[in-house]
Amino acid sequence: MAKAAFKMPDEFLLKLSRLGEKTDEIIPLVLKAGGEVVEEKVKSNLQSVIGKGTQEESRSTGELVSALGVSSARQDKDGNFNVKVGFSEPRGDGKSNAMIAGVLEYGKHGQPPKPFLKPAKSASKKACVDAMVTTFEKEVEKI
Repeated sequence: MAKAAFKMPDEFLLKLSRLGEKTDEIIPLVLKAGGEVVEEKVKSNLQSVIGKGTQEESRSTGELVSALGVSSARQDKDGNFNVKVGFSEPRGDGKSNAMIAGVLEYGKHGQPPKPFLKPAKSASKKACVDAMVTTFEKEVEKI
């Protein structure tokens, strides 16, 4: 599975530090807003590559697209909050969604790669940060 890391602007981090005890309530909301932006871009990229340029008729069931989602914000052992955009498991046919996504992204013998994750990361970075900043500012105004 592809991994994407975004650095938050210093100005944003300063505001965040001033929030005190409300930080643990606001951070998950901010990350969810950013994750939803990335999810939409990944979904549109995925839909555009599935079944395109194949020698045989596509056998797509839509299961991979419907399995795409954003996790809830969780705190790791270092105290950092994270959300993940990825695929839920398992599939009805017993295969792994992550494996199928990996084959699409990177290809395999006889099947050329059809990247959808890496372009989505690049294309959604600014919109993701903007959505997180907007959500953060809305939450700060409530305090």
